[in-house]
Amino acid sequence: MVITWPRGEGANGRMSFAAPIFLWYFMPAVLLLYWVLPRQARNALISVASLVFYTWGAGPYVFLLLSCIAVNYVAGLAVDSLRLAERPGSRKAVVVGAIVFDLAVLAVWKYAGFASRQIEALSSALGVGSTGIVSLALPIGISFFTFHHLSYVVDVYRRSRPAQRSIVQFVTYIAMFPQLIAGPIVRYHEISAQLADVKRNRMADFSLGFPRFALGLSKKVLVGDTVGPLADAAFATSSGDLTTGTAWLGIIAYTIQIYFDFSGYTDMAIGLGQMFGFRLPENFDRPYSATSITDFWRRWHMSLSRWFRDYVYIPLGGNRSGDAMTYRNLFIVFVLTGFWHGAEWTFLIWGLFHGGLLIVERLTGYGASTPANRASLAGQRALTLLLVGIGWVFFRAENLGAALGYLKTMFVPTSGPVPDAILAVQTNQRMVVLVAATVVFLMPADLVLGRLIERFDRRPAVLLRGAVLFVCAPYAALAVAAGTFSPFLYFQF
Repeated sequence: MVITWPRGEGANGRMSFAAPIFLWYFMPAVLLLYWVLPRQARNALISVASLVFYTWGAGPYVFLLLSCIAVNYVAGLAVDSLRLAERPGSRKAVVVGAIVFDLAVLAVWKYAGFASRQIEALSSALGVGSTGIVSLALPIGISFFTFHHLSYVVDVYRRSRPAQRSIVQFVTYIAMFPQLIAGPIVRYHEISAQLADVKRNRMADFSLGFPRFALGLSKKVLVGDTVGPLADAAFATSSGDLTTGTAWLGIIAYTIQIYFDFSGYTDMAIGLGQMFGFRLPENFDRPYSATSITDFWRRWHMSLSRWFRDYVYIPLGGNRSGDAMTYRNLFIVFVLTGFWHGAEWTFLIWGLFHGGLLIVERLTGYGASTPANRASLAGQRALTLLLVGIGWVFFRAENLGAALGYLKTMFVPTSGPVPDAILAVQTNQRMVVLVAATVVFLMPADLVLGRLIERFDRRPAVLLRGAVLFVCAPYAALAVAAGTFSPFLYFQF
């Protein structure tokens, strides 16, 4: 049995903040309407524009999104109504039903294919015949909008926020196009008050948001997309043809690419949100300056870390029930973190790798205190970066065998000619950008360009804003116009 579904255009990058049709047509048109329409119509505009945006890239999957929106909207109203009616049992049943529905949607569309492949392999090994494989293309953004729905029903159930009675505001929260496809993950209690506030200062919002958007575009196009082919070529080369030097070149390139690509998207999302009057949560805080893996997860994909903390780790008991239960809870969270990123064994190993390192740090106390001197600080940062890079091998490799072969080449010295695939993309421009981008590893841990560019009271921020707006962003726009952009990496999750 093979079930297929059309993937939609979003997967190949046409529904991208770095696509010409978005930059030159969609974004300006929506901003113009936002400026000329009355305040009361602004959320409706964002809702409609967001659904158009999703349909443009995802095609028929918009009906899946709308179905999830309808179920969770009704569930939220029911949870509130049953609270007023003092029916706690029914109220709990509704929220459990909504959670099961959301997780079932995610499980079917994201994990059914993986599960069916494992069952098929096991059946073949046991000689019991074929069980069939389910093949469903992944709806773009499903991991993100599922977590938004879960946040909503749980927040309403916990009474941290009342149910959203305006369907327009609810669609705005779930489908808001700046964060719909790849986050940041916005918990409902973080934005509920903003949804009702239509008295937004459009000029101030634009002056804050547009430079942040331009910074993200520059990071994505000028750095992430430039060094990406080096990583792609290295990971596409068999371990038998790789040399140790080219393997390290590939993982350094990927370490830079995934940061500049994903943090670039986040900057663009936050900037877009700000231009429409919404303050979306920060998602990065110089993660490659971390002094431990624990510190890394305080700085990397922060909205995901906070989501798992609030809705999984703490409900499981957090660190309140002794060391053994704490380690169990960390293990569960990072199994889920790995599989949240993708239905492959490589993502599970990546999650277990990070979870195991966190447990080791808790057991040993490593990284619990600030390094005593600069040498210790540099050493801890270097070790953390090395461990993060090892983890990225599992994250990037096509399968577990390829990941292990790549790691072997990295750490068992192998010489020989540089593979032709790498020579073909190892241009002077890419190598210069790669070397320049490594400065991100050396910068002070508290220097976050995304937040700095929004400041108006500091001269470095003014200089950075001028450089981004008048040098980097125009050059990035020219690169986009030439068709040299690629889809954001986190679109696949």
